[in-house]
Amino acid sequence: MSEFYIVPPIFFGVAFVFSMLGMGGGQLYIPILYWAGLDFKTEAIPLGILLNVTNSGSAAVTYARHKLIHWHVAVPFGLTMIAFAPLGTWLNVELPVKPLLAFFALFTASAAVLMLSGWKPKRGALSPRERVTLGLVAGSVLGLIAGLIGRGGGSFVVPLLYIAGLEPQNAAATSSLVVTGAGVSSFLSHLATAASPNWTLWGACVLSVLAGSQLGSHFMSTRLNPRRLKWVFGVVLLFVSALILKDAL
Repeated sequence: MSEFYIVPPIFFGVAFVFSMLGMGGGQLYIPILYWAGLDFKTEAIPLGILLNVTNSGSAAVTYARHKLIHWHVAVPFGLTMIAFAPLGTWLNVELPVKPLLAFFALFTASAAVLMLSGWKPKRGALSPRERVTLGLVAGSVLGLIAGLIGRGGGSFVVPLLYIAGLEPQNAAATSSLVVTGAGVSSFLSHLATAASPNWTLWGACVLSVLAGSQLGSHFMSTRLNPRRLKWVFGVVLLFVSALILKDAL
């Protein structure tokens, strides 16, 4: 598996970029691991989820130190996603997955275009009650859908928080904590069932992602101005929406 030796440097770059956006990077980790030769179900998916959690969790620690996380949104959002994702899986309702993915892709692309255009929500800061309500409603809906269609909702958290009125930095920071909570639940489920870990390989990937995440989150917190952050947001979200749309089509 000679291809694997180039994977950790790639993951470092992915973690650097996605940590700035409050996303874990699972959209890229899993396909790259599969391309490198790992079994999709027992290795690529659980390791991809673990790297997703490592990236977002490490970034969340940095953002918490810089007081960028809106806890009134993040805590109810994360808890309801954790609770409703297994419920969605248990319900096992037949949904038209492809149209739903297409809708999310267009939603993400719309948020990206709004960011690139310089658009900003006109409403003022959310009150504490509104933040809690946003977290509960959005977390339950995204968690339920994630469980029903077998996908995480991390790609949609940042655009939703931005459109709801959070500043880009706060949206990314808050999302990092939400994504971590949801990812831990998903990883433990895979570890208890289908995962077949190679701890040496997993450890190398985790260390690479951890380094990239710390560097990226620190850079976003201290060096990246809001205008450039919106540009990075827009470009990466357009890329993510294209990946989702590819799955839908």
